[in-house]
Amino acid sequence: MRESGVTQEMAEGGNMLMIFGLAYVFSVMAAFMLFGVTVHQASVHSLMAAPIGEEMSEVASTQLAAIMAEYGDSYRTLGHGSLHGGIAGVFLALPVLAVNSLFERKSWKYIGINAGYWIVSFALMGGVVCQWG
Repeated sequence: MRESGVTQEMAEGGNMLMIFGLAYVFSVMAAFMLFGVTVHQASVHSLMAAPIGEEMSEVASTQLAAIMAEYGDSYRTLGHGSLHGGIAGVFLALPVLAVNSLFERKSWKYIGINAGYWIVSFALMGGVVCQWG
């Protein structure tokens, strides 16, 4: 609270239902983004996709089936997803938080606390999404 400048009165005056509800919605949005970052097979479909309104060619469909048959479950582990989620935290969350915090004149400790939270969150989310998504 000290690093963010929030007082006890400010913390008690918040609408907790709205805060936790929106935090949940935004976390789900982040998890959807992490699916594309952690599950490499997700991008294979886009390589073979046909333009909107058209059917996928038979050749592309056959190639997609062959690729997925061979590599469909490759790198779909908790550890692999956690690695990529953590990397996303370092290279996406940290820069965004740091830039905003620098302009808001927040301390490096504040940046470290918030970026650390999101790096760990992205690592856990990425692991779960990759393993079971």
